[in-house]
Amino acid sequence: MEILDYATLKVIWWLLIGVLLIGFAIMDGHDMGIGSLLPFVGRTDEERRVIINSIGAHWEGNQTWLITGAGLIFAAWPQVYATAFSGFYWALLLVLWAMFFRPVGFKYRSLIHNQTWRTTWDWLLFVGSFVPALLFGVAMGNILLGVPFHFDDTLRPFYTGSFWGLLNPFALLCGVVSAAMLVFHGGVYLMHRTEGVIYQRARRSLIYSGLIALLAFAAAGVWVASGMEGYVITSNIDPNGVADPLHKTVAMQTGAWMLNYQRAPLTLLVPLLGFAGILLAWLLARVGKTLLAFVASALGVLGIIGTMAVSMFPVILPSSSQPSMSLTVWDASSSHFTLVVMLVVTGILLPIVVSYTGWAFRIMRGKVTKEYVRENEHSAY
Repeated sequence: MEILDYATLKVIWWLLIGVLLIGFAIMDGHDMGIGSLLPFVGRTDEERRVIINSIGAHWEGNQTWLITGAGLIFAAWPQVYATAFSGFYWALLLVLWAMFFRPVGFKYRSLIHNQTWRTTWDWLLFVGSFVPALLFGVAMGNILLGVPFHFDDTLRPFYTGSFWGLLNPFALLCGVVSAAMLVFHGGVYLMHRTEGVIYQRARRSLIYSGLIALLAFAAAGVWVASGMEGYVITSNIDPNGVADPLHKTVAMQTGAWMLNYQRAPLTLLVPLLGFAGILLAWLLARVGKTLLAFVASALGVLGIIGTMAVSMFPVILPSSSQPSMSLTVWDASSSHFTLVVMLVVTGILLPIVVSYTGWAFRIMRGKVTKEYVRENEHSAY
């Protein structure tokens, strides 16, 4: 007798992958936000070293959330992985090229006492942080719009769009939401780890990044609610059935992404959490409650990303060229056996990873100061 039926497992994995991707946005997102602020908040070489060392102990570990999330998408949603990573190939390659500057920049920036060398790496760290933050949002915007792909009879995916087609107005607006959200999140964490002029400049940056994030998020919401076509399954589909994205019908309807909020009004709390989290974080940061502000900012990130997930469920990757071939939670998942095995493994390993991460942040807590950088001239970043 099965403890969990196939449909329940599919929903559990939708939630788990969402948790991992949101975990990436919260953990590595604040690193990207700080990297994006680096050339502007740090005015001298010493100030910039303080900023870099505020995340120096954790940035490598935080990136594992992305690797883990991508790996679990491959295992739980193989068709989504194959289709999205093929269709977004050049965009993802651009993200990877940009992210290459981060490990190299952290390691090599301060090895040579040359202002031009260090300033160049500061701007490359900015590129390696801001470009991924922007393009992740662009990708999410394109998923909401629908991606031009279809399958042949053997379920081989074919992407019929182009890289430049991804840079459409709505997707760029979502990119602004993502970039501003992560810059705000990073600014809050930078306040928590620094003091003096860096603290004050990070505090001032929250006004601009927070305002842009909230206005862009609101604008995207109005766009989705007022005129954007979403995707609705119009045929009967068996949640416990085998994964087969070829035998259903899907219609494109204006306002379809708002239907889940009508069916379950409590889900409106998710976008409200996005607005409330950012506002509360700003208010707490203004009065110096930086740790609570970081928690509130993390809740804002959860609300903003969660809004997309709630709006689209059960659709994962809609096809704009062949809507009936859109990938959903019900027809894009791995086998029952695979999901069970992965759930057991994740149930064992994820608490260990979370516990270790919490322990590491606790051990390495405290302010990073100019005195610390001077005392650790050769070992600090």
